[in-house]
Amino acid sequence: MAAVCEKIVENVIVAKNRLLSTNQYNQRDCCSAAAPYNHRNFLSFNGGKKLLPKYHCGFVNRRNISCNAAPSTTSIPYLEKVDFMKLQNGSDIRGVAVAGVEGEPVTLTEPVTEAIAAAFSAWLLEMKRDDASKPLRVSVGHDSRISAQVLQDAVSRGIAGAGLDVVQYRLASTPAMFNSTLTEDEAFLCPVDGAIMITASHLPYNRNGFKFFTNAGGLGKADIKNILERAADIYKSFTDEGLMKSKRKASESIKRVDYMTVYTSNLVKAVRKAAENIERPLEGFHIVVDAGNGAGGFFAVSHIVISLAFFCLCKTLVKKFFNLWGLSLLAASFLEPDGLFPNHIPNPEDKTAMKAITQAVLENKADLGIIFDTDVDRSAAVDSTGHEFNRNRLIALMSAIVLEEHPGTTIVTDSVTSDGLTTFIEKKLGGKHHRFKRGYKNVIDEAVRLNSVGEESHLAIETSGHGALKENHWLDDGAYLMVKVLNKLASARASGIAGGSKVLTDLVEGLQEPGVAVELRLKIDQNHPDLKGGSFREYGVAVLRLLENHIESDPKLQKAPVNYEGVRASGFGGWFLLRLSLHDPVLPLNIEAASHEDAVKLGLAVSSAVKEFHALDMSALDKFIQP
Repeated sequence: MAAVCEKIVENVIVAKNRLLSTNQYNQRDCCSAAAPYNHRNFLSFNGGKKLLPKYHCGFVNRRNISCNAAPSTTSIPYLEKVDFMKLQNGSDIRGVAVAGVEGEPVTLTEPVTEAIAAAFSAWLLEMKRDDASKPLRVSVGHDSRISAQVLQDAVSRGIAGAGLDVVQYRLASTPAMFNSTLTEDEAFLCPVDGAIMITASHLPYNRNGFKFFTNAGGLGKADIKNILERAADIYKSFTDEGLMKSKRKASESIKRVDYMTVYTSNLVKAVRKAAENIERPLEGFHIVVDAGNGAGGFFAVSHIVISLAFFCLCKTLVKKFFNLWGLSLLAASFLEPDGLFPNHIPNPEDKTAMKAITQAVLENKADLGIIFDTDVDRSAAVDSTGHEFNRNRLIALMSAIVLEEHPGTTIVTDSVTSDGLTTFIEKKLGGKHHRFKRGYKNVIDEAVRLNSVGEESHLAIETSGHGALKENHWLDDGAYLMVKVLNKLASARASGIAGGSKVLTDLVEGLQEPGVAVELRLKIDQNHPDLKGGSFREYGVAVLRLLENHIESDPKLQKAPVNYEGVRASGFGGWFLLRLSLHDPVLPLNIEAASHEDAVKLGLAVSSAVKEFHALDMSALDKFIQP
């Protein structure tokens, strides 16, 4: 492989450059029936010569099958074997799409991707069989990852090969994709019957994946399992002739629209409505936007003029359009899509990312900073003094805004929220805090369930920055969360209240925050004799059961009276939660306390309870509790 990296590789195009020029989308069509089909590798490159850096040495077209070759009607013998079920990540599909990272072989090849898209199409046809009066439409969008274009082409072939119409949005956000199933505007070929977002959220550049939507919302775990089982069968039956036929169909049926124009215009209208339809409701506000080189660059412009939705604008243009709407963009941080994420991980939970946006706010003396993850379904903010609105503070802020509109409503969160947040929601705001499980889909589904049984809930939100509102069809939309924040600023100004982002800071006054908050990951060695041939899940459940018994016998600890995930207990002025990861052989341990000393006491309580489980890697906890 090293030798391959050193030489000039023929027929290479850098996917990053494709993303930076939207014109190239129209110039290049990987679904063209005249293009060669690459069965084994996920990337089908063309054009120019390029010296590849070491970490791109997997970008080699290993085997091109010419369209002029005699087609075969038998299954393709050299397709690599794939365990499709390992691609499931809860309600998403995730895999490796770019070669070059040691120990991470490519799993999302073009044929695998095409099979998954075809399987979703088959599933959708069954779900929508009562509405067979016209061909079903599926929209396809992607974030800024370097594998996005090639996977989009493969997805399009899978959909077209199944007989459905394909509508490509190109660079888009996850929330917009769901929205396309609800919008009624035939000029933009909406509503679509299903939508596929190509993204792997904040994961490294070599990963990618898929999220699926209908007008009922995002697909659940059972649906994803169903689709992957179908995909495995479709993959086994692939033939040269069938693959070429799907390519021809795709070249004939693909349509492209700028749906983000519709989506962003609705965001703008929402802010103007909150400000009593003032044309420039936030005139004079200074805001910093950090898109982390993901798909969130549109947000900086969408809040300027309704009719424009740009993604890859330079700072000069962004500032120009901010001024048209009354906003001053003092710093446009990493708005240009770059799937290598060269500046920081696009993740509102990441300390480096939050440090970057905080620094930008302070250096530019801005009123507010806004940061998104790669596909814009998560977000966070920073006030003018550098205080972060993420994790518990973001939940507190959104709870305050929502409870003003819906007094007494239930706020559904994930399991790792703090005791101080519960006190704030219930004692200060007069709401009800329903702490549920980790996983944004779990949180959203629980809020929907509560409403169905008569308990009003208008907000479902995770510490990760996923947040969904009932008024927004329970879509976890980072951009919409920030619209609610801007709405608060706009409505305060319309009411004659000054003070900039202090309006937001005042809303979370009284939130008790821990002096120490850590998450330690205790890994389970699946090869350890202690497992005795059992699964890591069975072993993890045994660990939790013993810890629960230990808490009941320890007078210094109080078991949480209501808990839906893992084992949670309070003591020493803080709390801990030990839970089993949904997918990995890991027991994450969250500890919060007023001081490091108290946090160590909680850690010692856990350590003494589970010390006999020798397959459990305690090194992270041992390091934390050491004097």
